[in-house]
Amino acid sequence: MPLVTTGELVTGAAARHRAVAAFNIITLEHIEAVIAGAESAGAPVVLQVSENAVKFRYGRLLPLARAAVAAAERAAVPVALHLDHVQSDDLLRQAPGAGFSSVMYDAARLPYADNLAATRAAADWAHAQGLWIEAELGQIGGKAGQPALDAHAPGARTDPAEARAFVTDSGVDALAVAIGSSHAMTTRTAALDHERLKRLAAILDVPLVLHGSSGVPDPELRSAVAGGIAKVNIGTALNLAMTGAIRTYLAANPEAVDSRTYLSVGREAMVMAVAGIIGTLTSA
Repeated sequence: MPLVTTGELVTGAAARHRAVAAFNIITLEHIEAVIAGAESAGAPVVLQVSENAVKFRYGRLLPLARAAVAAAERAAVPVALHLDHVQSDDLLRQAPGAGFSSVMYDAARLPYADNLAATRAAADWAHAQGLWIEAELGQIGGKAGQPALDAHAPGARTDPAEARAFVTDSGVDALAVAIGSSHAMTTRTAALDHERLKRLAAILDVPLVLHGSSGVPDPELRSAVAGGIAKVNIGTALNLAMTGAIRTYLAANPEAVDSRTYLSVGREAMVMAVAGIIGTLTSA
């Protein structure tokens, strides 16, 4: 079916007090697995391409984006395409022509005033192009090998009053909030600050996004959706599934050289992971 927009999927989920899963893709196998898993679960899904993934692909956005568009157009469920954690204005400006309906502009590393100014400029440009825009306030941590901040460190958690002013002044369409998760977690041990989420949901009138969800246990994910999270970002969980399955296969088949044999095993492991995560979210 034709591509849908991230905005319609997320705002629709928020209106129903549900959440849509958004998976980061790196290879064609990721794309195929996410769509197959979503089809298995009978749910819409967001394919996300991060700035780091673009760097991995020699700095070229179009090859992966065009593969994602082609696969999405043949999917049996609604699929949207989202450009994730963009810090480069040059990459931001490539989004409309590459099939993306939305972008997460990441200036959260900057002091508040600089974050707001950069995000406001990005939002103005994005809206003029018809793009839906997400931003981040607080610091979720774990990107580019950086450790997560301590729960009590200044700026580590999103302040509700500051978030309200930020959303109003920046004009963003959704906000990723720092409530205890961290990017690149390989264990599911994150404990979320549900009281803070409750305050954020009560004071903000835009959908809320949870980053670093691979490290969040199922009960915590369900509670987050019930508490107001409308978009759940997952990346590391797919890489864990793929890498683990390939390691097991190659250990059992040391003579294997045809990459299709082990990539298919890794892809199927990601399909199962996607279906499982979507099942958790839809049961919230």
